[in-house]
Amino acid sequence: MKRENTFKVLVLIITLIYQNVYGQDAAQIQLANEYYVNGDLEKAVSIYKDLSSDSKNIPLIHSNYFDLLINAKEFKEADRYIKKNIKLFRGNVYYKIDYGILLLALNKKEDANKEFETIVESIKKDQYRLRITAQYFVQKQLRDWALRAYKIGRKASNNNAAYALELANIYRILNNKDLMVEEYLTYVNQNPGNLSYVKNILQNLLVEPEELVSLENILIQKVQKFPNESIYSDLLIWVNLQQKNFYGAYVQARAVDKRFRGDGGGVLDIGKIALENRAYDDAIEIFTYIIKHHVNTINYSIARRLVIQAREGMVKNSFPIVEVEIRNLIGDYENLIGELGINANTVEAIRNKALLHAFYLDEKDSAINILNRIIAMPRINGRLKATSKLDLGDIYILTGESWESSLLYSQVEKTHKEQPIGYLAKLKNAKLSYYKGDFELAKAHLDVLKEATTREISNDAMDLSLLIHSNTFLDSTDIVMQKYAYVELLLFQNKRIQALDSLEEMITDFPGHSLTDEIYFQMGTIHRQLGQFEEAINYLEKIQEHNATDILGDDSLFLIATIHEKDLGNKERAKEIYQTFLTSYAGSVFVAEARKRFRTLRGDTI
Repeated sequence: MKRENTFKVLVLIITLIYQNVYGQDAAQIQLANEYYVNGDLEKAVSIYKDLSSDSKNIPLIHSNYFDLLINAKEFKEADRYIKKNIKLFRGNVYYKIDYGILLLALNKKEDANKEFETIVESIKKDQYRLRITAQYFVQKQLRDWALRAYKIGRKASNNNAAYALELANIYRILNNKDLMVEEYLTYVNQNPGNLSYVKNILQNLLVEPEELVSLENILIQKVQKFPNESIYSDLLIWVNLQQKNFYGAYVQARAVDKRFRGDGGGVLDIGKIALENRAYDDAIEIFTYIIKHHVNTINYSIARRLVIQAREGMVKNSFPIVEVEIRNLIGDYENLIGELGINANTVEAIRNKALLHAFYLDEKDSAINILNRIIAMPRINGRLKATSKLDLGDIYILTGESWESSLLYSQVEKTHKEQPIGYLAKLKNAKLSYYKGDFELAKAHLDVLKEATTREISNDAMDLSLLIHSNTFLDSTDIVMQKYAYVELLLFQNKRIQALDSLEEMITDFPGHSLTDEIYFQMGTIHRQLGQFEEAINYLEKIQEHNATDILGDDSLFLIATIHEKDLGNKERAKEIYQTFLTSYAGSVFVAEARKRFRTLRGDTI
């Protein structure tokens, strides 16, 4: 019993001694680190040197101590210290790499390279050790050796795709984007499930137009070399969409559709994107392809409706709008309904037809009857029913029955809470309050909508809220803002001449008001819609002359270029303005479209 107690006491004493010594070392390490951080390097070196005599301290002090020795040109001490560590920690590649770094500091580059080569060759088949070695090379700014390590490891693995992601990351650091792209493509070809991840990376890293063009060229070569590797075609379609080159995306999607005997679904998706971006010519060609080649698929009926919708968009954006073209569209919708009967797709067509009657032919009663029939359909899609209610509310604004409008908007808002269409209903109610001049109620709605999940609705809410705030906080009577809101109501009701007269009165009665830019922009827009293109440009140029740096500066210049290109056919003048736009408004939301139009006018193949 006595012997056992004596042993326990000895163990306790040894433990206490060890803890005391270790505690002293820990305190010294902390002190040395503080000296190192604060730049008191001589004191730090002195303490680190004492601590280095105990091998257990090496991992805790090495980075700082070795760095100090190299920077202080204490090469003999560094050589003694690092060679001792290599012997003590034989499996640690970090100390071996640091010995190579010492040789570089001694201008012995050839010896250093031999050292690095030996390290990499010794671990080339060990994936874990190769990775940590390459990472340490990167950490020590030896990126070329990190690249060499991965390449040697790739060759040793007999796998041409090995370490692709790691190599891509190093090329990214080196800003060698072509080689970076090659490695990301190698990676995603081996890991197609990570396609979205690679797209996100490329979207964030390739921000210049030239970089996207380079990626496109690389992908074209890949598609030609590996026609059966769908991953490259998918990425080529994606990069064309990033450039808003919808026709280019369509060409690739069409090739894939034919090669793999698809049902046209991928092509249809591109057509929808083109339509959303108002690329009506491209959308029409895309939908026409589906109509011709996929008659017996579900996509046929969708394309039949959407091709009319694309033609509708073209008609609505060709000024002045010609009534006979609207009636032709109505005839197209009626033919579609006659051919396909009443179904989910043709109900959308019926709705579109109703809106043409209401907003372009002043046949409001016909539109109201059509929409009420849609709403009354027993098995109608809930979203379409709600959308038709919103349309009906819009038409009641045309007829001056704003109470009916508010009631319908509120119904949709209540039945579709926290849904995009519910937010849209609230936005319409906010605009209705705005039209009436009830700015406080409008702002109450808009404040809620700023947090809406749909970015477009949120942006619209913020824009209207800012317009109200900017033009009422210094005007206690709100009279000018009320007049402007009423003009916007007239425009919603398609009463352009009356709106134009009111805007001209405002310019005369309230010269220099903060709404002047908005008034000029509206006047330019109305004159364009009336086919009075020179007058439109004159008003838009007033914004450029006096307030080019304000919020409507980029909008006005982009619209001037659009009028020259689309309406007047002045291609050269439009090209000049787009070029000026790209220089003057590099942060504008219109930059991508302006760049695309400029390149097209210049004759680039896109």
